[in-house]
Amino acid sequence: MPGAARDRARAGWARARASLMPVLLMAVGAVSAYLIAEQVLGHVGPIFAATSALVSLGFGRDLTLRKVLEVSAGCTLGIVLGDLMRTLFGAGIAQAAIVLVVSLLLARFLDRGVIFATQLGIQSLFVVLLPAPVGGPFTRSLDAVVGGLVSLLITALLPRDPRVQPRHDLHELVGAFSEMLRECSEALTEADSTRAWHALVRGRSSQSLVDAIRATLKTSGEVTRLAPAYRRYRSEIESFEHAVEYLDLALRNGRVVARRIASAINNAALSEMAAEDIAELLENTAEALDLVAAGLSTEDREERRVNRRSAGLMLEEIASRAHPRKLHVERLEGEALVILIRPMLVDLLEAAGYGHDEAVALLPAL
Repeated sequence: MPGAARDRARAGWARARASLMPVLLMAVGAVSAYLIAEQVLGHVGPIFAATSALVSLGFGRDLTLRKVLEVSAGCTLGIVLGDLMRTLFGAGIAQAAIVLVVSLLLARFLDRGVIFATQLGIQSLFVVLLPAPVGGPFTRSLDAVVGGLVSLLITALLPRDPRVQPRHDLHELVGAFSEMLRECSEALTEADSTRAWHALVRGRSSQSLVDAIRATLKTSGEVTRLAPAYRRYRSEIESFEHAVEYLDLALRNGRVVARRIASAINNAALSEMAAEDIAELLENTAEALDLVAAGLSTEDREERRVNRRSAGLMLEEIASRAHPRKLHVERLEGEALVILIRPMLVDLLEAAGYGHDEAVALLPAL
């Protein structure tokens, strides 16, 4: 239990540190929106201005102008709809039920976003159930507009660094890929087909990481186009996109390799020497992937360049050994395994910055 408590405390502290800047932006946005609505517009207790700004900024990993606009529009439209229904039909539980159904159906008609529908429904429900404001029926609607505009301004001028999340996700993805190859290597060394199947399961579960990175990079690309402060990072985001495409291909080939390894072990298709040689090749590939991860996720530009170059040189040497005879493979099923490893190495070389023809040329002719 003490160990588990320490782990939870460590994880909680890490989350708190990572959330410091978003928390500060949310606090500034909510307080600023409240003060503008109160001091400039003269509204009494404009809590919906602060709420709209707070919800729009949020903790989402994909904080972009589009997302903020979507949430802000949902908040504002929900409050306008609630004010309109309250003005026409009064307040009460029955009216609240009607306005909730209408607002949710309207949200689904206007946009497929779940966040948009949720915010529209919640805000319209609050407007109908809470007492009417001092300034008139549509005071809260103006407050919501203020909150949305403040959150949009903060997002445009002070967006989150678009490189942070992709770096973290890429490091996690390449780490999972590296672990899969190490598990394949151990399966060959120990002649344990179950371990190869475990590696295959690990590889399959990594596909969700690829999908998440693609979504994150789309968001990051939007930030580099819209935020003047981060336009200089556009080339770095593009290099991430390039690497992800080839890492995805390599991971797909890696899953095929893991499945073939399980079959080769079950059918005793590899001699002891061949199994050891292929296991060493896969272990070396995992080490090269560690350098690829450093080349993508390290903050220092020169360090990234050195790591990617080192990874490329290491992959060149590994590719030069990817031939059945060099790996002492004699049976047909073992040869098929080596032939499946070769395209995976080509994909990894391309992820490290090599051209396709250049990567293919590094493989020994069959």
